[in-house]
Amino acid sequence: MIRTALWLLGGLLLGGVIHIVAVVLVPDFTTVDAWTRLEKFGPEARFNVLPTVEPGSEPLPMLDPTMAHAVCRFSLADGPVRLDATLPETFWSFSLFNRRGETTYSFNDRTSGEGKLAMLVLTSSQLAILRENPPADLESLIVIETDDEHAFAMLRAFVPDPRELETIDKALGRAICEHLKV
Repeated sequence: MIRTALWLLGGLLLGGVIHIVAVVLVPDFTTVDAWTRLEKFGPEARFNVLPTVEPGSEPLPMLDPTMAHAVCRFSLADGPVRLDATLPETFWSFSLFNRRGETTYSFNDRTSGEGKLAMLVLTSSQLAILRENPPADLESLIVIETDDEHAFAMLRAFVPDPRELETIDKALGRAICEHLKV
């Protein structure tokens, strides 16, 4: 009787460990990650304005319907990426994500200093090369160093009135996301 109970307990513990390991490893084995899913919204290395968030037809999960959104996918294998945007005087936020969709950096208009987006995203080796010949405005840029070769940026702007949506979408569409030649 005790022997059977120990075998059952051991089997349950082993099953629990296998279950936990499987759940933790699932994201590493999936072939469609967040970076790949964003491909349908437009080309790489440019901000693509997402469709308006409507109940039941959200372009991406968990988007705020009171905001307008633009995303830019990029690969740092093609060089550092420069991000610039000037948005209307409304609340806006910026987030940088790794390939899996995990936030690696985030800020908003109130923490940006000048109220605009001016950023450079690069790898450690690209930063070393860039220090030899820095761009003239390097001092005014937020420099983000990352080990993630594939990343994406999301720019969000609050739409206080539906009549302002077109103006905000145009500003998001003018945002710059381009590779810097090193």
